[in-house]
Amino acid sequence: MNNNPIMMEQTEVTALNRFFAKIYGYVAMGIGLSALVAYLSLTVFFEATLQLVMGGRLVIWLIMLAEIALVMFASTAAAKNSPMALPLFIAYSAINGFTISIVLWFYVQETILLAFVTAVGMFAVMAIIGATTKKNLSGMGQALLAALVGIIIASVVNMFLQSSGMSFIISLISVVIFAGLIAYDNQRIRYVFEETGGEVQEGWAISLALQLYLDFVNLFLNLLRIFGRRD
Repeated sequence: MNNNPIMMEQTEVTALNRFFAKIYGYVAMGIGLSALVAYLSLTVFFEATLQLVMGGRLVIWLIMLAEIALVMFASTAAAKNSPMALPLFIAYSAINGFTISIVLWFYVQETILLAFVTAVGMFAVMAIIGATTKKNLSGMGQALLAALVGIIIASVVNMFLQSSGMSFIISLISVVIFAGLIAYDNQRIRYVFEETGGEVQEGWAISLALQLYLDFVNLFLNLLRIFGRRD
């Protein structure tokens, strides 16, 4: 049996990289599916999308509630390592693509492209920082999650106030929060791998992928609001 420390370390690094690759494969699948559904909703199925939107707020609220339910079910299924976790993640990504298409409706293509490219760049930088830093980001992650709750409450309040200034500030803070969460969640990938000795259940991979998917989508949407203030 080969107990060479260098060989063992190389084997562990290779296994960790495969774990990262699996998670990012799911993330890419989710983002790709959402992008495809959003594109089709605004082009091929534009008339159907228009009819749904014109159906009133009740239809939109029902879709949003379905999204919330799906993401909760997907998270629960992933935590239980259920085979339903992946189908639920896929279903959520598809429905989220439709709701994103409604948001994109109000922005010009140049703004959408700028927000997307910026989101990709920020995601890549923060992902590398999170995956490579030696500093424990657990404290920062908990603080950011607490701040996220505050932002959600402020967003609900602003639904009644309809303040453009408050909306802009919320979007700026949200960008900082989700950028930090990207770093934190990428570090969690390494920690989960190490804590399980490399024997990571499939549910963990889907759970972490779902978190990163949500980080990216929310980062993109908030950048879109910032760049598109004049659209």
